[in-house]
Amino acid sequence: MLMTIMGIYTLYLLLMVYTSIMQIGYINEVKNKPAVLLEQSEFLKAANYSIAKEKMSIASAFVEYLFFIGWMGFGIQALQANIFFENEVLLNVAIVMGFIVINSIVSFVFSYYEKFSLDTLYGFNKSSKEQWLKDSFISFVTTLLFGSAVVWGIYMIMSNFTLWWLWSFLFVFAVLVVINMLYSTFRALFFDKLTPLQNKELDASIKELMDKTGFVSSGIFVSDASKRDARLNAYFGGFGKAKRVVLFDTLIEKLSTKELLAVLGHELGHFAHGDIYKNIAVVGSMLFVMFAVFGNLPESLYLEMGLSEQPYVVMILLMLFMPVLGFLMMPIMGLISRHNEYEADKMGSELGGPAGAVELASALRKLVSENKSFPLSHPLYIFFHYTHPPVLERLKALGVDVEKL
Repeated sequence: MLMTIMGIYTLYLLLMVYTSIMQIGYINEVKNKPAVLLEQSEFLKAANYSIAKEKMSIASAFVEYLFFIGWMGFGIQALQANIFFENEVLLNVAIVMGFIVINSIVSFVFSYYEKFSLDTLYGFNKSSKEQWLKDSFISFVTTLLFGSAVVWGIYMIMSNFTLWWLWSFLFVFAVLVVINMLYSTFRALFFDKLTPLQNKELDASIKELMDKTGFVSSGIFVSDASKRDARLNAYFGGFGKAKRVVLFDTLIEKLSTKELLAVLGHELGHFAHGDIYKNIAVVGSMLFVMFAVFGNLPESLYLEMGLSEQPYVVMILLMLFMPVLGFLMMPIMGLISRHNEYEADKMGSELGGPAGAVELASALRKLVSENKSFPLSHPLYIFFHYTHPPVLERLKALGVDVEKL
């Protein structure tokens, strides 16, 4: 059984690396051809940025694979041998969090390289090292505190229920829903400063747009995201009447009012179609499969690893294989998500009136340019990685002539 598990992870690594290699080869092939959507210099820059990101992804995948082999071979035993608590609850929490902390070191190294090498080189990074370290420390402490509480909850369920995997799934699923509800509040407390939108005309236009779809919000806020990053973004946070509309200041700066309203119209399209609930259901399905699989592993696997079926072992195995199951389920999730994006584009263009499609297309072009998103991708890469349709396909669906943008 252990060799089967190792083989599955190895196939996952090879497939993931293969898709990245195909993407790199495809971009290298087309980057010197006539530019699409972008100026030639921007087209080449976006291509080089995408290639650099894929190379980093490949390096990260191989490092994670080495850690996976280490954890399966001796790492879990090493944690077990070096962490001592008489209290079983504390022992399980400490071992699982030890696993998370060690893996976080790897993530920290790659995040630092991405932020202060890639993102700095391509003009995204606006954060100082002090600010980034502060943000990283807050995230780390939050992970320790919140993660410990979740591990404690799963341990208690595993210790008291026969069908622990089902109840653990429900518990973790509920936690993810709560996180989604509190995300914007958490960011406002520790990271981005949110201020009410001061542009009264834009505020009125956004509220008029929301009224058309029945979207009730607790307010429209502007995030000072530009102090950390130059990318453009916006998001809706929370549920019910506690929902917030948050606009990055970079988005307000780079888009015209009509373009910004077109982008928000797209997001409101997701709301009107209930896409947030569909996405939650898809994520819930993926979690259910994960817990069902790892809640019914044969005892022979633990024996081959020289371990007993302790709660902390099961939780670590679940986290080790979560990327594998996520990657394998991504084509299904991506297919659903891309369909939802087309429908949201359609509604966003309709909300914008006669020129809605043109304004949304113009906004998408600016987002591609400002975020240096290369507009072309290999079909295999799209199949495994894209949650949004390629921007050219979105423009085609909107009936917009790319040459006229």
